[in-house]
Amino acid sequence: MQLNDLLRSAVEAGASDIHLKFGRPPLMRRNGLVTPMENGEELSNADLDGYLRTITSLVPSRYERFNASGDLDIAYTAEGLPRFRVNAFRQRGMISFALRVIPKTVPQFEELGLPPGVRRLAEEHRGLVLVTGATGSGKTTTLAAMIDHINRTRQSHIVTIEDPIEILHPDHKSIVNQREIGLDTEDFGQALRRALRQDPDTILIGELRDAETAQTALQAAESGHLVFSTLHTVDAAETIGRLIEFFPEGKQQLVRSVLAGVLRGIVSQRLLPALPTGRVAAVEVLVANARIADLIREDRADEIPEAIAEGDFFQMQNFTQALIELVLAGRVDREIAANSASNRHDFLVALERAVKADAVRASAVAGEDVDRPAPLRESVAPSAAPTPGLRFSPASG
Repeated sequence: MQLNDLLRSAVEAGASDIHLKFGRPPLMRRNGLVTPMENGEELSNADLDGYLRTITSLVPSRYERFNASGDLDIAYTAEGLPRFRVNAFRQRGMISFALRVIPKTVPQFEELGLPPGVRRLAEEHRGLVLVTGATGSGKTTTLAAMIDHINRTRQSHIVTIEDPIEILHPDHKSIVNQREIGLDTEDFGQALRRALRQDPDTILIGELRDAETAQTALQAAESGHLVFSTLHTVDAAETIGRLIEFFPEGKQQLVRSVLAGVLRGIVSQRLLPALPTGRVAAVEVLVANARIADLIREDRADEIPEAIAEGDFFQMQNFTQALIELVLAGRVDREIAANSASNRHDFLVALERAVKADAVRASAVAGEDVDRPAPLRESVAPSAAPTPGLRFSPASG
């Protein structure tokens, strides 16, 4: 099968990713599961080499570079198809591919089910905002929605540095310049240094990979730019620790002080199977305030989860709160949510409290005699006193 026909079939079947490997038929990820495509035949090395030549046809040097290094990150598109983020690599001497389907249009916050705190962070004008999570957790899509919001609401200059460029942003109120590593510039560090001379208001860095990039990003945020980037970390507390660990021990206290001043927020997410089908994101949101800044500056990252749980006024929420809302709304199965929680036992205890509180609220709305309704928001810790944190809308029950 020709590459474009194969990709078209996968997209029509609802695939989010396509995997191509020697000796196996084409496989696709749909609703989180990897399954063989219908009528697929085992792929030969000649098939895979042909696909590689097709993907690199616009930049033939990338084909030679792959043969030299065994790795390739590139974007691919063809007439009638969406864009694809392509990672080609060698395994046991043979070529393999992982292709991610990129949506043609940028989804909005409401379509993605993102909490209000994410929009709040997109409306910042300076500082550092990080979006984190495992590979395939939807970081790119969330960042794209935030950049699109800025693009549609401000007259500004946005510069993105990506490897490769995934979602394309047409100019709306802002002007958007998107630079691809290996095509438009050599590496993140060089591109970020040059970006500071390009009169940007907002800078998107595809990923903070090393101390040099992290330091330049902090400097850009400190000098009044709004900087977005990603890290492969599971939650806000780990993100702060990972960012500081980029630097040698002698500089870490200085970095904490700078980070405490420039950090505006962290969005961490996990994708879960949704009911009845599809996937949905559980999102933790940290919005920087004086308490968060003090915890960073004083190296008390272990207290950040508590600060997030108690930060409803600032539109913060932690994973337990996000998971409970998804379960109460009927969007995620209870067991799947429990298995995805940071602490299964604490989640189940908090969920039971939330279910009881929701039942009391529903009874009160129905006009039943309720002497002392339970608070609508409960602490995520099983032994702690109730604290403000969870939001339950009237539709969530």
